[in-house]
Amino acid sequence: MLFFKNSAQLKYINGFLPVNIYFIAFSIAAGLMFSCNKPPGNTQVHSDYDKVLDSTGLTYDHGKYKEAVHYLDSVSPLYKDLGLVQKYEYYAINYNYDFRIKKDLQGAMPYADSILNLFDTADKKLKYAVKYGQAFFFKGDVFFAEEKYNDAYQYFYHGRQIANTDTSKCVLGDFSYRMGMIMYKQEHYRLAAANFKNSSEETGSCELNFRSFYRRQELLDNTGLSYSKINEDDSAIMYFNKGLALINEKSKRFNERQEMLDAARAVIYGNEANIYINGNKFQYARQLLKKSIEINLRKGNDSRDAELSELKLIRIYYLTNEADSMINLARIVRGQLDSVKNLEAEKDWNLMMADYFIRKEDHKTALDYFVKYDALKDSITRRDKALKEADIAQQIKRLDKDNEFDTLKKNNRQQDFYLKIGAVFGVMLLIIFLLILLNWQKSRRNIKTLGSLNHQINDQNYSLEHTLAELKLSSQEKDRILRTVAHDLRNPIGGIASLTSAMADDDYTDEQKELLNLIKETSNNSLELINEILEVTGSGSPVVKKDLVEINSLLSHSVELLRFKAAEKNQLIKLDLMNKPNELFISREKIWRVVSNLISNAIKFSPGGATIYVKVTDVDKEIEISVKDPGIGIPEKNKNKVFNMFTEAKRPGTAGEKSFGLGLSISRQIVENHNGKIWFENNTDKGTTFYVRLPKP
Repeated sequence: MLFFKNSAQLKYINGFLPVNIYFIAFSIAAGLMFSCNKPPGNTQVHSDYDKVLDSTGLTYDHGKYKEAVHYLDSVSPLYKDLGLVQKYEYYAINYNYDFRIKKDLQGAMPYADSILNLFDTADKKLKYAVKYGQAFFFKGDVFFAEEKYNDAYQYFYHGRQIANTDTSKCVLGDFSYRMGMIMYKQEHYRLAAANFKNSSEETGSCELNFRSFYRRQELLDNTGLSYSKINEDDSAIMYFNKGLALINEKSKRFNERQEMLDAARAVIYGNEANIYINGNKFQYARQLLKKSIEINLRKGNDSRDAELSELKLIRIYYLTNEADSMINLARIVRGQLDSVKNLEAEKDWNLMMADYFIRKEDHKTALDYFVKYDALKDSITRRDKALKEADIAQQIKRLDKDNEFDTLKKNNRQQDFYLKIGAVFGVMLLIIFLLILLNWQKSRRNIKTLGSLNHQINDQNYSLEHTLAELKLSSQEKDRILRTVAHDLRNPIGGIASLTSAMADDDYTDEQKELLNLIKETSNNSLELINEILEVTGSGSPVVKKDLVEINSLLSHSVELLRFKAAEKNQLIKLDLMNKPNELFISREKIWRVVSNLISNAIKFSPGGATIYVKVTDVDKEIEISVKDPGIGIPEKNKNKVFNMFTEAKRPGTAGEKSFGLGLSISRQIVENHNGKIWFENNTDKGTTFYVRLPKP
């Protein structure tokens, strides 16, 4: 909670009312609620910014208003994601500085608008109803200072409507306070006293802290001042004494605020002195005024209130024929008025000087002062004319009527809406009933049709099942024939390969040797195709025999066997193994075949002199094997086909090597039987990287 100093005299609505508001105007304008709400989510950012606000408050407490606002404006951009309450306090402090200190109404209005704009959702308006109501009071104060009274009353009224949602009536006290101030300015002193008393009662429901305490003693003083204006001196003295008693009662609790407490006492002393002056009890009035002046002339306190008390003391000197004391004090006040403008004090000073020179029988000088007094009086009268002519009670009644009328209109619109909705529902129910009837009749016809169709579907299902069974038998027969043909072809073709190898050692012409090598290569290719066909057409998914196999060793063995094949194309295979052995529960033969297929493909589709990278890594709960080549890559259109059996995506190698389109299909079948996965990615420059991941045991 922040507390701010302000003058001990309230400068409210283009005029002066000496009341106890040493710092309270700032806490009102800053919107620092009695409950001292904190922003939700007690994050570090919010906590740090609260310290910034506290530091700003301490600077204000020492009367360094400009320095405090400059510090707040320079530090605030460093904090992001502030809560609504913190944004509210930031805007409210700047609003208060412009409105109360600089008297810059144009500068204050944007801050008032920014505060209202914080409540941009119904949820925020409901959750922060107290502050939302205060936001209307802020804007109303600016309109009032601009003498746009109708606009001001509307904003005060809206603030009161929202404040009514606060069950403690705490914030409603701010509305009653403003109404009391307006009644006082309009010289409706009895109504002013009634509003101040209401505000005091409503403020009593607030949480007890320095702000609520300070406001209550101010309201007691305001009530006493209002009664003194209608010459009900006993009531006035009673409320002045209540205010002083409350200050004395709480002085120990708020010991660190003694300067503010003294300033509050000074205001009450000055107001109470009026009663004793009117009752010709000059000695007692003199004592009260001197105490008030001594306090208010301290550095940082309210010199304007001191001027008003000094004028009252001058009046006493005049009435008691102490001419020297009167003129000496008048000269002091003149110097003060020259440095600190105070229209009310200026008017009273000129009247006192006119009276003084009339007594001196210097009528010419007295006339000069009286002319100045009369001009100032007319100026103040013109300034307050619009305010005094405004009937605030009638305005509030009119706003109540308007609000009641708006509520009735809203209810009427709701009733019309509900009536229309009811009519629409009635028509819809009738339509639904007719549709149900039509659909019921139609459904009876459809049931018969569906029965007939169901029989047809059953017949078609039976036919499809029979056809699928025949297709399955046909596929099995095809696989059997394919295996038989491949098996029968393997022996003679193997023999041809062996004979051509033996014949190659004999002496033949170069042309004959070339033909023999062609026969040998063709035979070996045919054997490789036969072996792959036999692998693919193996019956079902045979149970794979698995053992614990050390993967580094398996890869090393596979690479060593294929180095010679790579050397034929001047290629180099680089192997990157794991730092420590790692065993997988796999079929050594099957996984070796997968690795060999991937490396063989890399050799086949890479240019001569290329380097092929084989790497094995530990990836969480899996082992990943990758084979990277700088070869011809896989075209985008073939990406989804390379793992298909007898795929159309097969291409010859870079040296014209044959490709049957079965190797990757077999590899995927083996990897999936090991609960693993296989995929590839085209490299950013050229070539392809194939990946195999196998689960750890």
